[in-house]
Amino acid sequence: MKRSAREELSAYLFLGPFLILFTLFIIVPVGAAIVLSFTYFNTVQRPSFIGLQNYVNLLTQDSEFMMYVLPNTIKFALLVGPGGYLLSFWLAWLLSQVSRKPRTVLALVLYSPSMTAGVAMTVIWLTLFSGDGAGYLNATLLKLGVIHQPIQWTQSPHYLMPIMVIATLWNSMGVGFLAMLAGILNINKEMYEAGYIDGIRNRLQEVWYITIPSMKPQMLFGAVMAVVGTFQAGEIGVQLSGTNPTPQYSGQLLINHIADYGFIRYDMGYASAVSVVLLLIIYGFSKLAWRLFGEKD
Repeated sequence: MKRSAREELSAYLFLGPFLILFTLFIIVPVGAAIVLSFTYFNTVQRPSFIGLQNYVNLLTQDSEFMMYVLPNTIKFALLVGPGGYLLSFWLAWLLSQVSRKPRTVLALVLYSPSMTAGVAMTVIWLTLFSGDGAGYLNATLLKLGVIHQPIQWTQSPHYLMPIMVIATLWNSMGVGFLAMLAGILNINKEMYEAGYIDGIRNRLQEVWYITIPSMKPQMLFGAVMAVVGTFQAGEIGVQLSGTNPTPQYSGQLLINHIADYGFIRYDMGYASAVSVVLLLIIYGFSKLAWRLFGEKD
């Protein structure tokens, strides 16, 4: 009994720091957001309870949300989420086919943008899509005679969303990509040999019938990280355009809407309601990923 108690105590001591940090930075903020979503709170006066009014206003009176924010978020999520996920798996599979030293270098090259997102955003993307003649894209197109005057790429409602998608896909090779690469490399090679004996005839069948079923935990982790990363990437539109709201709301996503009401208009109650909606959307997509790649037993 004493030994069992000591083992349990040691387990709780190891888990203690994580549980404390998880409670302070996840459970408490989420709980506070849910509570504040039922109040009017302008950060100056005390929060006043208004019930479901914030949610009613979000669905019935917030024209920007229904006309721009929600459609933009769905479009962005459908392009970046599955696109980044499939791109991560495809690149991980390609890297698994090369030898160890080149694979290590290439994996570092692909992973490094996710570690230097802020710097890369300023140095690379804003320089590439600069609206004057010195921008790399404008200078190239002017030199080739494709255009006759510089285009304001990041200020144009027609180009901002495509640029956001491209930049986010470029930055999407994060820990989910590394997990997929590790999962593919840890598959027993004998399974492929047995598969070809049982009737597999090409690499596509090999991937579908052996690779993916053998790395479902890594596929699940990558899917969840893709969902979370997609909905967290909304700041990219503000960083590119330099304004919140983005020009004509062309790149306005849910996370930008939260920042707009919370830190510009100081309506923390309404911003909390929008954040709760975002949390529910992420939870729904995460459950879908679990149904697709989670263990059935």
